[in-house]
Order: sequence, then C-alpha cells, then structure tokens
Amino acid sequence: MPKPPNSSKSNKKPKATPKSRFPVKAFLGAIIILLVILLSIVGTSLFKNYPVEGKKQLLVISSGDTYSRFIDRLAKENKVNFPIILKLYQKFMIHDSMKAGVYEVTHGMSVRQVLDMLSNAENAQMNRILVIEGTTFKQLVQNLKKDPNVSKTILDLPQDQLLKELDIPYSHPEGLFAPDTYFFAKGETDKKILTDLYRRQMKSLDEAWANKAANLPYKDKYEALIMASIIEKETSLDSELQQVSGVFVRRLQIGMRLQTDPTVIYGMGDQYKGNITRNDLRTPTAYNTYTINGLPPTPIALPSKKAIEAAMHPDDSKNLYFVATGNGGHKFTASLEEHNRAVQEYLTVLRSKKNQGE
Repeated sequence: MPKPPNSSKSNKKPKATPKSRFPVKAFLGAIIILLVILLSIVGTSLFKNYPVEGKKQLLVISSGDTYSRFIDRLAKENKVNFPIILKLYQKFMIHDSMKAGVYEVTHGMSVRQVLDMLSNAENAQMNRILVIEGTTFKQLVQNLKKDPNVSKTILDLPQDQLLKELDIPYSHPEGLFAPDTYFFAKGETDKKILTDLYRRQMKSLDEAWANKAANLPYKDKYEALIMASIIEKETSLDSELQQVSGVFVRRLQIGMRLQTDPTVIYGMGDQYKGNITRNDLRTPTAYNTYTINGLPPTPIALPSKKAIEAAMHPDDSKNLYFVATGNGGHKFTASLEEHNRAVQEYLTVLRSKKNQGE
C-alpha cells in the first residue's frame, strides 16, 4: 500500500518574489521628462528666431562690447529667453570674443546663428565711423587713416589738393565736416566718406542760416560756422549752448574781444601741451582772441548741428561773461564785478577740492 504523502514542510526554499520594477521606470521617466524640458529650454533660447523688424536689420556692436553685456541687453529688452543658456553656449562653444562692427541680421536667423556671427569681424557688413563733436579735422583724418576698413585715396594729399578733390570751395577744411555716427560699406573710400560728411554739415549750416535770428553780427554763414565751433569747444552741456552763444554774439556787437581759451589752444597747434600760460594768452596768433578783434579766420573744431543752431539763435540775456563753477557747467554774468566774484567762487571750489584730495 503506498505511503501517504509526507505532511511535513518541504525542504525546498520558496521561490523569491521578483522585486518591483516601478521605481526604475519612474526614474527613467523623470530623466526623459527632464531632458525634454531641457531640450525645450535650449530650443526656445538658442534656436528661437532673432527678432528682426522687416526682412533684415543692422546690428551695431561697439568696441569693448562683450557677449555677457550683449545677452543681458537682449534679455532686458525681452528679445531672448533663458539668457543663462545663451551665456553657457557662448562660454563652451564660441572660443573668441565679440568683434566690433555692423552686422546684417536677416529674418529667420536664430539667436545661436547671430551669436556665432558676432565672433568674426569678417561677417561685419558695414564699417562704423564715429566722428565726435568738438574734435578737429586733423583728428578726423588720423582716425580714418587708422581704420583698416577705409580705402585711402586722398588723405595724404596736401590740404589744398584734398579740398580740390572734394570739390570744396573753402581754403581750410576745419569745421566743414559733420560730427555723427556713420555706417559705410567696408572698403569705402576716404573721398566718399568725407564728401558725405561735408554735405551733411553744409545742409545743417544752410538750414540754420535760412532760419537765423535777426541782427546777428555775421557777414556770412561761414562766420556763423566759426562761431559754432567756438561754442562747441566752450561747453559740453546742451543747456548752455545758447547762453555761450549769447555772450560771444553780444561781445561782437559791442566790439569787445571774445577772449576764449579754445581759440588760443587751436592757434598754438602742436605747441600746446595741456596748459595755457599767461604768456600764451599774450602771444599773438591768427586765432588768439585775446589779441585779435572779432572772430578767428576759420573754425577751430567740428561743430555739431546743435552748436550751429545755437550760433544762429543766441539767448536774449545781457550776459557778457562766464566762468566754470568747478562743479560742472558755468556761471554767466552781465558785469565785470559779478564775473570777478564768480571767478573767486570758482577758485575757492578748486582749493577745497585740492585740500580734500579730489
């Protein structure tokens, strides 16, 4: 008779229950989601279309600009998303600095493409030329000579020949070229650049002369340009331009000498080393308005359109004097007594600053 099955526990170990795979799946899923989000952020920052008004526009990068400042500026203007992504891309993928120039950005270019483009000056479409108001023609020529994107054809000519090449009817080039920021094609000639600057200045002068105030002491518009250049050199504040103009216009009207230091400096030429002495003020030159009556023979700098307008529209006060305050700007006065007090106030400010180590 067969034996009944053994009722005791089997010696065999029970099969292990498989561990749940859910945590692994969840982790991988989270990673995938994060990657999708990251790719989405990268896509909406790097591959977003750069904002362009119309089909194309010019993007100006000034000397000294950096990618970091450029990206921050775009973010502040709400033109890009996630600027940190753009900075990381630039840090690890663009191995050069931003290059100054004028770049053409076309509709459909991505932010990444623009960032890449700005690291190579060869991509610049145009050359930016800055002509600062109050600088001289000599300085303008020097800057054009140093610019590798300007084709030099007339800059080394003698002054009279240069003016003839430009078809300019004046015998001296000072003051005839308008200060401003210009954009020219790379490789543009110096002749074309100077011609454009001259025409711009003559247009401003003609327009201002046509609408000038009555009873001005100028024989012609060229004398007004001379005055504008002096005004330009005397103050950097737009709010003072008409006041300075008024002082000098009234002096001309009553036969009083202009006695303005910038004309003395211009007349000294290369002899000027940064300071004017009493002897310099007494030394006659064609431009020393302490020793000559009336205006100097030519402008002494490149005046701005604002200075030209001021020369045509002086203020209507009775002021004949002005002196620096020592704290920015000038104090204008009508009498010599008031002027002398203003000079003493200025000297007091200077001594105070010197004592304070400023």
